[in-house]
Amino acid sequence: MFRDNTALVPRDHFIAAMRQVASSVTVVTTDGVGGLHGATVSAFSSVSADPPTVLVCLFAESRIARAVSANGTFCVNVLSEDDAEIADRFAGRHDDLVADRFSGINYYGGAGVAPQIDGSTSFHCVSQQTIRSGSHLIVLGHVRDVLTSSASPLTYRSGCYHQVMPQPKLALAAAT
Repeated sequence: MFRDNTALVPRDHFIAAMRQVASSVTVVTTDGVGGLHGATVSAFSSVSADPPTVLVCLFAESRIARAVSANGTFCVNVLSEDDAEIADRFAGRHDDLVADRFSGINYYGGAGVAPQIDGSTSFHCVSQQTIRSGSHLIVLGHVRDVLTSSASPLTYRSGCYHQVMPQPKLALAAAT
């Protein structure tokens, strides 16, 4: 029940509720004049099919936000359920051990092309619009190419990675 339409929910309540929302784990990559960079991002969504458009939310003061803004292109790589180590790498959890996040990662794309991580479903985008909202930059991208993977996606909820499991009754109903 809402008592005051102008008051915002306390930050810790908002974070606790958002931790219960499952999301695909993605790595946003970019390359160009702003440099080669990649970061794990959980805020990714389809916006429109006409024209094909997606959005990602990037911490506005981050290297990935600066690089995407400078390069004007990015790739959203939806990781497969076997890619938790890649998600950790691009989340910066190994930056003290590995100077280059791309080192040892299989990916495609030449100089100036946003890398596509092998085995991921990837959306190659040209930045169309950016919107600053609070601490984050919402980047809308027109999708120029997609590469699909049949692998199940890695998801994140309540502080840990999860696998997507079909519900037998729903899977059976969808198949008929």
